[in-house]
Amino acid sequence: MTQEMQFKEIVAQYCNMDPEKITNDMRFREDLGFSSLDFMSFLGELEDTFDIELEEENLVQILTVAEALELLERLQEEA
Repeated sequence: MTQEMQFKEIVAQYCNMDPEKITNDMRFREDLGFSSLDFMSFLGELEDTFDIELEEENLVQILTVAEALELLERLQEEA
């Protein structure tokens, strides 16, 4: 499984959507229906799954699936 698919599998757990139907331009709140609590839980799961540490200043920029994937890749490269 690719990292992107693994990421989308996690997203799907929070929005009751098939991971294959999640596109990179989807917005977490508007398109996927994430609440603030969902988003924070989701970020914690990302940290655990991908062994990264998310900083608050990075999180305010994340609106879409693509932006979250870009941040994930960047953090893994820095590690």
